[in-house]
Amino acid sequence: MAESIPEPVERRPWRKSDGPEPTVWCWPNAHRPALYVWSRGKWRYGSVMARHDYADGAVAYQVAVNLGIKDMGVTARTYGWPQPGLRVAQRSPVKPTTSGT
Repeated sequence: MAESIPEPVERRPWRKSDGPEPTVWCWPNAHRPALYVWSRGKWRYGSVMARHDYADGAVAYQVAVNLGIKDMGVTARTYGWPQPGLRVAQRSPVKPTTSGT
């Protein structure tokens, strides 16, 4: 029986009209957390590149993921959190920073 999970919806890029810029948190490459992304009927593993915290309290994760689309490979997607088509795959052992390192 196939799961009836909606594919996650991407969040559009931030605009000045949205208010203050989001705070962007990053992890060292070797310690990135990961999410499972529901795409084309399967859970796909995606490495989290950044977390965006918005002034209104919204959170989004920028993920490098192969969505299973032919000839597309790994692509970056930004998804609002939480939503049913996203699940935690792996937590990071280190805290993120806003310094970009």
